[in-house]
Amino acid sequence: MELLSNPEAWISLITLTLLEIVLGIDNIIFISILSSKLPQNVQKKARQWGLGLAMITRVLLLLSLSWVMTLTSPLFNIGEWISVDNEEWLSKLAISGRDLILIVGGLFLIYKSTHEIHLKLEGEEDETGNPKVHTFAGVLIQILLLDIVFSLDSVITAVGMADHVEIMIAAVIIAVLIMMVSANAISNFVNNHPTVKMLALSFLLLIGVSLLAEGLDQHIPKGYIYFAMAFSILVEMLNLKMRGKERKPVELRDTPKEDQV
Repeated sequence: MELLSNPEAWISLITLTLLEIVLGIDNIIFISILSSKLPQNVQKKARQWGLGLAMITRVLLLLSLSWVMTLTSPLFNIGEWISVDNEEWLSKLAISGRDLILIVGGLFLIYKSTHEIHLKLEGEEDETGNPKVHTFAGVLIQILLLDIVFSLDSVITAVGMADHVEIMIAAVIIAVLIMMVSANAISNFVNNHPTVKMLALSFLLLIGVSLLAEGLDQHIPKGYIYFAMAFSILVEMLNLKMRGKERKPVELRDTPKEDQV
């Protein structure tokens, strides 16, 4: 009850909620693109499940903060393996559990976004030459793997901005509920505009590179990344407005239809 009457707690909650929403946009984009591989009648369900898993993952990580903090302790040092003497480089080449998660997650995101760009241009077929149909469980597993990476970044940010676990958990739940409400609109917009979908995949590629660099202790200020993304979105919005309905947009390769389930 003391927290409810504390103005600083409310300011912290509002600030952290807004930040969680911003940090969760890339998660929504990833979930939207993966769910679009499924038949249309289950795409909404996949998005809701994906965001629900993201919320559960973040809450569990917040409830195990003592363990999360141990992830910042070095597990091994690549510099010692290759006989590096420079103290600065020894510090940069020390790999912690968090670094490993970010490196693996970054590599996975780079691979996945590059693979998706290729598939959107060339299509994905099975042995019979028909568009490949993905399973609900398979898509959810991919979403869960990236949720862990995105959640780790989100939780570490939350720890740095709030002093109470209750505030962190409340901010995460509120942010995910807001994302659940907006996920369908974002997904429909991305799926209905092929150039926007390609831009979204490029964003994921950029985020993958950022995660990889972060895991190798090469910090790229997030402000630069978000500015680049915002500027790209502004240019794309202008392009969409200019094109209007003058011509039919280019179509990316196939998505399974309901009768292909």
